Amino acid sequence: MKISTAINAHKALVIPVVVGLMCWYRNWSTEAFVYLALHGTYSLLWLTKHALFRDRRFEEEKPWAIAVFFIFLPLAGYYAAPYLLISRHLVLPPALVGLVIALFVVGVFLHFVGDAQKYFVLQQRPGLIEDGLFARTRNPNYLGEVLIYSAYALMAEHWLPWVVLAGWWTFFARNMWAKDRSLSRHPAWEDYRRRTGLFLPRLLGRGAAADASASAPPVAPGAQSK
Repeated sequence: MKISTAINAHKALVIPVVVGLMCWYRNWSTEAFVYLALHGTYSLLWLTKHALFRDRRFEEEKPWAIAVFFIFLPLAGYYAAPYLLISRHLVLPPALVGLVIALFVVGVFLHFVGDAQKYFVLQQRPGLIEDGLFARTRNPNYLGEVLIYSAYALMAEHWLPWVVLAGWWTFFARNMWAKDRSLSRHPAWEDYRRRTGLFLPRLLGRGAAADASASAPPVAPGAQSK
């Protein structure tokens, strides 16, 4: 079984699971529908991304038992947030709902734009990606994913979704460090590493565009208009 099959099965089940919880607990609140909209939309976007620009790492084949017990079931831990929200009929402060939506939107932007940039740039050329979302952080897609699931955890108002996210964070961190080791073979790696953050954007210092501009030879007056 491909890794992507286990992941996509989890994503495809999000909407049925959340709607099922709403039916079982007779919870048709605004909070329940907001959660359904956020997590359901993210899952549909993930499946769309897989159809249009899939991650080649997830095409690796694994024994079905590993795919089920070490990929699908750990991902199912994310169902804890809607269960806790819906089963307890939580009423959330409007300010918290606003924060959740803001985190989700920023997370979706970073996650999918980062994945798209990486996929399409590497289609054209191998090597470091030093501009766009990767100009300040080496992992904008992981940052986006953490923001997305942090939004879901906030809605649950419970410690359990944070434990699930922390477990996945260790997996993300391992992948980010492995990626750094792989990228370190490139000649420009040390300079790129100094001006970017592993996870959070490094806001101080110059970005890739500024560095490129500073290192470019001076342009004669009027040359840019030719």
